[in-house]
Amino acid sequence: MTYTTRPSGADTAPHPAQPQPTEAAAPGASGTAAPAPAARPRKQRDPFFDNAKYFAILLVVSGHSLANLLNVPMAKGLYIFIYMFHMPLFIVITGYFSRNWTFAGGKARKLITHVGVPYVVFETAYSLYDWLAGRNELEISLLNPYYLTWFLIALFMWRLSTPVWQQIRWPLAVAVGFALLSYMSDLGGTFDIHRVFGLLPFYVLGLTLRPEHFELLKKPIARPIGAVVLAVGLTGTYFVMNHMSRNWIYWKHANFELHVGNFSGTLMRLAMFACATVFVAAFLSLIPRRRYWFTQLGAYTLYAYLLHGFVTRLLNFTGWWGADWMHTPPGVVIVVCGALVVGTFLCSKPVVRSMSWALEPKMTWVFTPLRRPRGSR
Repeated sequence: MTYTTRPSGADTAPHPAQPQPTEAAAPGASGTAAPAPAARPRKQRDPFFDNAKYFAILLVVSGHSLANLLNVPMAKGLYIFIYMFHMPLFIVITGYFSRNWTFAGGKARKLITHVGVPYVVFETAYSLYDWLAGRNELEISLLNPYYLTWFLIALFMWRLSTPVWQQIRWPLAVAVGFALLSYMSDLGGTFDIHRVFGLLPFYVLGLTLRPEHFELLKKPIARPIGAVVLAVGLTGTYFVMNHMSRNWIYWKHANFELHVGNFSGTLMRLAMFACATVFVAAFLSLIPRRRYWFTQLGAYTLYAYLLHGFVTRLLNFTGWWGADWMHTPPGVVIVVCGALVVGTFLCSKPVVRSMSWALEPKMTWVFTPLRRPRGSR
């Protein structure tokens, strides 16, 4: 999923262009009006990607719900499996729709208002929420992302780096090298920087993909292969879940924090990159191609991403996650079903209308008029 709530890609419109009336130009020497150039039809959204983003956000909400039930083997295996690829999935799609990102005024401003401002708003909101629940002292630090807000600051940095990756001959190899080297050092916790570098290869992978790559995943033969891959991956997760540290799947810890050497850590990271990429491809191969009732919800997954944390944290603050019935296989199923309902509702129009001021603020008053660099023509 690309974490833009408007149409995928900077130059895409949410709806087909409506016919525009042709205005008469000033009469020429012949006294007739020159016809105005026809309006260029606007590109429509591809339902495949909106469907992918919708199902991907359901994975996120479900994963965050399962995090509180890890004493149940059924929940633990499913949780680790989801965490192996759900954020790489979002990031690959985000990178794909960032291919045309530049420092042009309009795009830079949208980056500020649709990523930077929501980061400040929700970092502040979650910190206050935590404090009001009596969990911690009041501390609002924009340098230390709270809970799930790390993705916004990471996306801000990745987008800014896009023009650089577009100029490198082997961008993916360089990004993987940076990621592996970052885990060999203690970079501190500022901006969750290990995640920023560690997940960077998936963003760069998205930048390098082309429409024909996704067409391969839409072929009929890809669907059964993808289903088998995911089934094997989920089964394998249950075999290894008690023999590995869960900290690997968070992509935020240096090698020494995981008590492994740099050589072993590098091999593990490479294996995780490979597994996550395969799972992402397998998941996308199962995504419906046509438009359904949930397709338009895929345009607003950022709302579900940023808002569902208030629900899961509320259940944590109030002790509901400790209910005995939840820590059973039927309870896990009920929790997952509830997560699917919550994730769907948070992408709906009523939520979008009521929260757009925080996630898609206009803020035209903040910016100066667009101007070209001095000396440009």
